[in-house]
Amino acid sequence: MIKGFKDFIMRGNVIDLAVAVVIGAAFTAVVNAIVSSIITPLIELFWKPDENGVPGIPVPAVWGGTVTFPIGDLITAIISFLAVAIVVYFVFVFPMNLWKERQAAKAGVTEDKEEKLPTEQELLIQIRDLLQKTDSTPR
Repeated sequence: MIKGFKDFIMRGNVIDLAVAVVIGAAFTAVVNAIVSSIITPLIELFWKPDENGVPGIPVPAVWGGTVTFPIGDLITAIISFLAVAIVVYFVFVFPMNLWKERQAAKAGVTEDKEEKLPTEQELLIQIRDLLQKTDSTPR
């Protein structure tokens, strides 16, 4: 049992995952800083909620009184998520993909050299042709 655990830990995937979690936690602070210092002020140029935020939807409760669904919080969370996703993509993912493509081009690696695998239809046609050949051979 201990040997199995040791093999699992030393496999490398666990170490990579641990590093990714630590880097991701540190990366979150950078992304949140970009969103709060750049994206949020840009949004506030066009729309600024009042001090209480966007009001919710009041619904009459069964026992009397009202229950308020805080839709404003949901909208804020969705906008924040989209802002973080946009920042991560355009500031980090897109430039990294461009850099990788340039490095691959410098190294002479292109995707055109990749061997194209036959489609399912082409494979079925080949199987049919082989079966017809074996059926037509004399026994």
